[in-house]
Amino acid sequence: MTQSQRLRFWLIGLAVFLALLWLLKGMLLPFVAGMVIAYFLDPLADRLEALGLSRTLATAIVTGGFFLVFFGILVVLLPLLEHQVVEFVHRVPGYIDTLEARIEPLILEIKRKLSKGDIEKLRSSAGEYAGTAVTWGIGVIKGMLSGGLAILNLLSLLFITPIVAFYLVHDWDVIKAKIDSWLPRDHADTIRAQLREIDRTISGFVRGQASVCLAMAAFYGLGLSLVGLDLGLVIGLGAGLFSFVPYLGVISGFVAGVALGFAQTQGWELPGLVAMVFAAGQVLEGNFLTPKLVGSKVGLHPVWIIFALLAFGSLFGFVGLLLAVPLAAVIGVLVRFAMGRYLVSRLYHGDGVP
Repeated sequence: MTQSQRLRFWLIGLAVFLALLWLLKGMLLPFVAGMVIAYFLDPLADRLEALGLSRTLATAIVTGGFFLVFFGILVVLLPLLEHQVVEFVHRVPGYIDTLEARIEPLILEIKRKLSKGDIEKLRSSAGEYAGTAVTWGIGVIKGMLSGGLAILNLLSLLFITPIVAFYLVHDWDVIKAKIDSWLPRDHADTIRAQLREIDRTISGFVRGQASVCLAMAAFYGLGLSLVGLDLGLVIGLGAGLFSFVPYLGVISGFVAGVALGFAQTQGWELPGLVAMVFAAGQVLEGNFLTPKLVGSKVGLHPVWIIFALLAFGSLFGFVGLLLAVPLAAVIGVLVRFAMGRYLVSRLYHGDGVP
């Protein structure tokens, strides 16, 4: 088989794989989630197996323990979140009154300096932008609920994901050995080296960043609740969990927390305390958690992560968000390998250099 025939074979295989991924994206969620969980839990199962436990028992312990902790946290947090949301809804009229009291002097000053024509232009522009924002929001909600798959995806996530995770953890080493046996023999060592680099990148970022997100969610949720911010637990958990998107979690949480602080009270103390919580969180994350848990050599630039999340999210929805960072790591490793080969090839140096 010639080089061009091999290249054609692998390109056709990649095209078929992407086509199947696109066609089956509506049913992949529990399987992708189970694969992600299995990737996290496999090292724990290996350690228990090294202590003398059978693979089945080790798998049952780690998967059962994971889902017990996960659902236990949900049982504890959901009533607290529900209480904060209900309290927030009841206090919305008070927030509006406080904001009106804050904004009224500014509005009077603007009216004094602007003409009636300018004010009418501002009103019409504000109405148009508000209508556009509402239309966009409705479109997003419809997109999330389209196809009648929302409830089905939720049910499959709850009932199928634990089963998939159990079997993947149980057979993880067998699956790895089987895939290794399929590698083309002439390039097996090179492919294994790239797979090890991919695993190092994914484990360094995904496992580490997940730990950082959980730690920051706990820190922000507890901190905002202690300073007395209404909906502080919800905002804090959201800010921490969305920290896997660089700067999105902290910026959105900071803006929402400070704005709610201004709406909750007419003083400056609460917004200042909220800002201090986020500042302390950034110091903790940037100087201790991220260097310790993620490291600095994972090879994933923040811009590349954001692009991957937006691209795969738009293509495959929530499944794309789960796959975005691992696929970004895979593509990054392959691109670096290809660039390394290019820089020592005749294509780069020309025919005069071997």
